[in-house]
Amino acid sequence: MEKFYHFLTLASIVVYWLLVAGVTLRVVLKRRAVSISLAWLMIIYILPIVGVLCYFLFGELNLGKKRAERAKDMFKPFEQWFTGLNDCNAHSPETFGRHIYKIDELCNHRLGLPALSGNTLSLQSAPSDILHSIIKDIEKAETSIQMVFYIWHPGGLVDSVGTALIQAAKRGVNVRLLLDSAGSPRFFRSPWHTMMKDAGIEVIQALEVSPWRIFLRRLDLRQHRKIIVIDEKVAYTGSMNMVDPAYFKQNSGVGQWIDIMVRVTGPTVNVISAIHCWDWEVETGKRMLPSLPECHIEPEQSPHHPIQVVPSGPGMPEHLIHQVLTLAINQANESVRITTPYFVPSADLVETLKMTAQRGIEVELIIPLKNDSLMVQWASRAFYSELMYAGVKIYEFYGGLLHTKSVVIDKQFCLVGTVNMDMRSLWLNFELTLAIDDEAFTEQMYQLQQSYIENAHEVVLEKWQQRSFYSRFLERLFYLFNPLL
Repeated sequence: MEKFYHFLTLASIVVYWLLVAGVTLRVVLKRRAVSISLAWLMIIYILPIVGVLCYFLFGELNLGKKRAERAKDMFKPFEQWFTGLNDCNAHSPETFGRHIYKIDELCNHRLGLPALSGNTLSLQSAPSDILHSIIKDIEKAETSIQMVFYIWHPGGLVDSVGTALIQAAKRGVNVRLLLDSAGSPRFFRSPWHTMMKDAGIEVIQALEVSPWRIFLRRLDLRQHRKIIVIDEKVAYTGSMNMVDPAYFKQNSGVGQWIDIMVRVTGPTVNVISAIHCWDWEVETGKRMLPSLPECHIEPEQSPHHPIQVVPSGPGMPEHLIHQVLTLAINQANESVRITTPYFVPSADLVETLKMTAQRGIEVELIIPLKNDSLMVQWASRAFYSELMYAGVKIYEFYGGLLHTKSVVIDKQFCLVGTVNMDMRSLWLNFELTLAIDDEAFTEQMYQLQQSYIENAHEVVLEKWQQRSFYSRFLERLFYLFNPLL
């Protein structure tokens, strides 16, 4: 019996060694950033068995066989639809500003998707104003309402949105609602789910979380977009989930969530609708491409308000949003101002920010003082010193959980949407960003960012260097886990 246990022990060691060696080879042979590969190797070696299990669950982009095949088959028809927008006179590169011109080139060559002019934009930052605006537009809907959200959290004015959707469905409006399974568990357990389905609303659970799927698909791959399209005439996107901040995560100790939404009309609405249709087909297999927009842009019309829609996620060209972000920052001549709730950037993005500051551009980063993820909070701080040494100014916002995702370049051009500056948003999730070449809108966004700074304190390098050894240890510890953050 003793020999049997000895043999079993040796066999277990050999099997585990082979497993670790196999996973190590897989990590090394994958073509990705060296920093990510090294972080995964550290996790695998520091956390025996658990590290290997984490890699199988979270280490590779795995949409699941059925969805992956569907996304591959979908790309060509969607690319053809996108390319058709180039024939629309709303695509007029000769009128574009220098910031969006290069981004239009990039997105057009990689996805066939051009920037389009002739839009109107409204920046909304007060939660009650946002929700009342959405309700008002839903009440005017005549034919269709399409929605995608990561989180739908019942309570407060969100219940009024739900009521408006049910009333719209009862008067014959086609309502399609796609909600992330991990982000909206409370909704799917609530009476609202049943009431909406009974009213004829199509409610689909995106990327369903289930123990049976644990090894079939990467579990932290999430549907993170926030989209509303009404009658293909009005669209909303931005950082705000379908939540009323006064009723959401009140016990988390971070204060109310601070968000924005952008209300859009014009040709870009049809493009945002097409992104919803992409998500709907990935999940259901049903194709519902919208009509191409009607574009009647007069040559003398000014300003043109061009918008480049930049989607990302499995099935889309890899790293597109990361490329757009890098390209936008590299074009800065005067200033770069960024707000993000989760700051765990890639090594490439860190170098881009440092280089931009080192060439004399004012670079400002605004992030929340308190975060709903302690791991992210500590990992973010691991980047402070090298960024401040390079000249980047860092502000910690103390007025709540600053959830706005925005980048303003030279006070003339901006990026707004759903994308956090972390590995999951930039490389993994279904996300959406609008690149907006509109000085009046950008000025509004810049002033809103300024209001965030007025409710923040600047991190001073000399004082930061005096932080405790305990803080430094936690920063470096959680930095190692950045592939999971």
